[in-house]
Amino acid sequence: MSEKVIMMTAQRPNAPAIPSPLEAPTGLLADRLARPLHDLRISVTDRCNFRCVYCMPKAVFNNDYQYLPHTALLSFEEIARIARIFIAHGVEKIRLTGGEPLLRKNLERLIGMLAELKTVSGKPLDLTLTTNASLLARKAQSLRDAGLQRVTVSLDALDNATFQRMNDVDFTVDDVLKGIDVAHQVGLGPIKINMVVKGGMNDQEILPMARYFKDTPYILRFIEYMDVGASNGWKMDEVIPSSEVVRRIGAELPLAPVAANYSGETASRWRYADGGGEIGLISSVTQAFCSDCSRARLSTEGKVYTCLFASSGYDLRALLREGRNDAEISTALAHLWRARGDRYSELRTNDTDGLARGARVEMSYIGG
Repeated sequence: MSEKVIMMTAQRPNAPAIPSPLEAPTGLLADRLARPLHDLRISVTDRCNFRCVYCMPKAVFNNDYQYLPHTALLSFEEIARIARIFIAHGVEKIRLTGGEPLLRKNLERLIGMLAELKTVSGKPLDLTLTTNASLLARKAQSLRDAGLQRVTVSLDALDNATFQRMNDVDFTVDDVLKGIDVAHQVGLGPIKINMVVKGGMNDQEILPMARYFKDTPYILRFIEYMDVGASNGWKMDEVIPSSEVVRRIGAELPLAPVAANYSGETASRWRYADGGGEIGLISSVTQAFCSDCSRARLSTEGKVYTCLFASSGYDLRALLREGRNDAEISTALAHLWRARGDRYSELRTNDTDGLARGARVEMSYIGG
């Protein structure tokens, strides 16, 4: 029987269609390239107290910038409801992002709601959060008490002057390190440290960062400077390839490759030969990992994006607020994911300049 698609009335732009008949989720949803739906990243705010040059530069995100009104944001109840639907389709990991997620008032209440959810197999959800750590020392204990399991912290340099040029708000390295230590003390781990490497700005910090975090409980990860959105002025010649990062570190601190923890892991893993821990390399520009990408992203106002580099999303908030039931929303989501064929990073490798000029959603809107 051919599938019949019934379009909704009074739809907002990009609200997904609800196919008929409705279907029950099986936990085994896959897209056109046989990639499962395993990870969901939820942006809880479009605001941030940093103005990082690769994400929310001041030239764009200034005092005149119009952020979303509070009424446009998904409520915690709406987020938890959507999360349950995603989990029924196979999601096992949820990461809370922003903007800066710790700016969302009473975030601990949402974390508590999500921490109660179980995967299709009945296991606890893998619940984590990415933060710039500006509020982490103050909030780490309450986050842990609410049910958060671990955090990833953004730190782009150890040299204070370089770090402040990157965040552009004069926030200090010592304050980030304090947040990391407090988070570790309360049991939010293992903690990952993300460094976005931008050539000519902070690539001289690669080795100092490696030295500092070697022989610690923390996992340092180097991220290639990416062409996310249109506000960061991305240029290919500012990308430091992950292979160069490995070369620089390995020349002083010998490294050996390590197998991935699971299929679809974003970072390739390398361990120090002397047993001093490991690092990760996230190489979206030079070593695309689209082929096993299992991530969906939910924006602050309830749009689903099937790729970090997408130009548009699908409006689940419209379905929620016009009274659609879980079965209808679940069926619409299944239809969207099955149609997914995104592989931007692989295509970019063949047409870097052409794709870089295309319109895309900003990273601050859907998280990294």
